[in-house]
Amino acid sequence: MTILLYYYKIMETTKNKLTPYEQSFFDNLRNYIDKPIYFYGSIQRDDYFPQMSDIDIDIFSDNEHSTVIMLQNYLNMSNREFKKSIYKLDQTNSVVPGYKSKYIDKTNKLTVEISVYNEKYKEDILVEHRSKLSFPLHITIILILLKILHYSLGILPIYYYSKYKKLLTNTCYDNNKSEFVVLDM
Repeated sequence: MTILLYYYKIMETTKNKLTPYEQSFFDNLRNYIDKPIYFYGSIQRDDYFPQMSDIDIDIFSDNEHSTVIMLQNYLNMSNREFKKSIYKLDQTNSVVPGYKSKYIDKTNKLTVEISVYNEKYKEDILVEHRSKLSFPLHITIILILLKILHYSLGILPIYYYSKYKKLLTNTCYDNNKSEFVVLDM
C-alpha cells in the first residue's frame, strides 16, 4: 500500500515544469472539482515538448457523471465534447468504462487530454499509466525525433505520428496490448 501512495503522489505532480499559466490552470481546475489530478504520458518523461505536447490527466470520482458536468461547466465545453470510453488495460486485463475529452486553449498553447473514471478503477488505471513513466534511451530518442518531425517541422502527419508513437510505446517497449475505444453516441 505504501508504494501505491508514493506513485499516486508522483503522478499528482509533473516531472516536466509547467508554465505559470499551466500551473495556474491545473491548480484552479483541481480546486474547482475538489479532486486530485493525476498526470501521465510525456509530461512525466523526457520526450515532453513544452507547449506542443498534450498533457494527459486522469480524474477519479465516486460519481464520474457529476464530475464530467463540473468539468464541462468550468471549461465551457458542451456535453458532446465528453465521450464515453472503454479502456482495456493490459497490466490487469480489466475493462474500464469512463469519459474522455480534449480541451484546447490555442491562445495559451495548452492541450489537455482528460480522462474521468470511477474511483474503484483508480489503482488499475494508475498501475497501467505508471508502467509508462520512463522508457529506455533508444525509445526516448526515437520519440523525440518523431515529435521534432511532427511538432517542430510539421512534416509528419498526425496519423503517422500517432501510429509510430503507439508502436514504440506499446509494441516495441513492453508489448502492451491495452486498447482505448471512444464511443461516439
